[in-house]
Amino acid sequence: MASLFPPFAPHETGFLDTGDGNRIFFALSGNPAGRPALLLHGGPGSGMSESARRHFDPTVWRIIQFDQRGCGKSTPSAAEFENTLADNTTRHLIGDIEALRVLLGIGTWLVFGSSWGATLALAYAEEFPERVDAMVLAGVTTTRWSEIDWLYSGLALFLPEAHERFVAALPGDLRTRHPVEAYRALLDDPDPGIRQKAAFDWHAWEAGSVSADPKTDMPARWQDPHFALARARLCAHYFHHRAWLEDGQLLRDAYRLEGIPGVLIQGRLDLQGPPATAYALSKAWPGSELVMIDDAGHSTGDQGMAEVIVAATNRFVNRA
Repeated sequence: MASLFPPFAPHETGFLDTGDGNRIFFALSGNPAGRPALLLHGGPGSGMSESARRHFDPTVWRIIQFDQRGCGKSTPSAAEFENTLADNTTRHLIGDIEALRVLLGIGTWLVFGSSWGATLALAYAEEFPERVDAMVLAGVTTTRWSEIDWLYSGLALFLPEAHERFVAALPGDLRTRHPVEAYRALLDDPDPGIRQKAAFDWHAWEAGSVSADPKTDMPARWQDPHFALARARLCAHYFHHRAWLEDGQLLRDAYRLEGIPGVLIQGRLDLQGPPATAYALSKAWPGSELVMIDDAGHSTGDQGMAEVIVAATNRFVNRA
């Protein structure tokens, strides 16, 4: 199986004007005449990455990436206190995807997503199954409340020291509330110092469970104040609202994906997105294939993940 393709840069970038004050940054790379592939990043709020597009052969794929509302080079940034995020919901993101498809003149495309990107991919595909001809999802999530609660509370069973620090960083009056609610309050505090500290504390907690390798360092950009604040605000915002999805909605409506081939790539040691979700989705989605990687966690950089993702994308090129 192939590893990541060598680094390559976008050949075109631009902005999608949504008409409501948001400008969505997008980047196109690979073969302009190739088969379209939409890449949805995680977070919410992590922004597009070079490594994600390296899962696709640039000689045959037309690779489309964009920074979801409030993050990366899209404006306004979620790091700005004046941005209330009122126009930043799952429904808005699905609308942005469709607007980008129309702007680029694409009929159907393969959709790739990891972590939160998998949730968004499923939400989009279940609403517009006629626009999706294949899917590759890694670190599968559906953003049910049980998944959110696990990530910020239940995971303390495995990381008790880190979770104790995560909660201890909260002011006393917030420690009785669910961490998502407590941190959302801090991330919306008028005091910029309080907001920034909360963003770093949020990421310190998440960093401990991204990879199956305990020696993995916190991603460098998570240490950038602007990036950390935007991402933490978006995470807390989306998870507080449970992604504006009915609980279990994406699993319930997976029957709508029938006829769309999909590969679900899941680390057996994934603490952030336990394998039970990917397994349940594979049962609910006719025609999907679940690939478990025994030594991998949540990160697509973990052992074995890249090779399986690249093999999946190569397979879909060959069947086009």
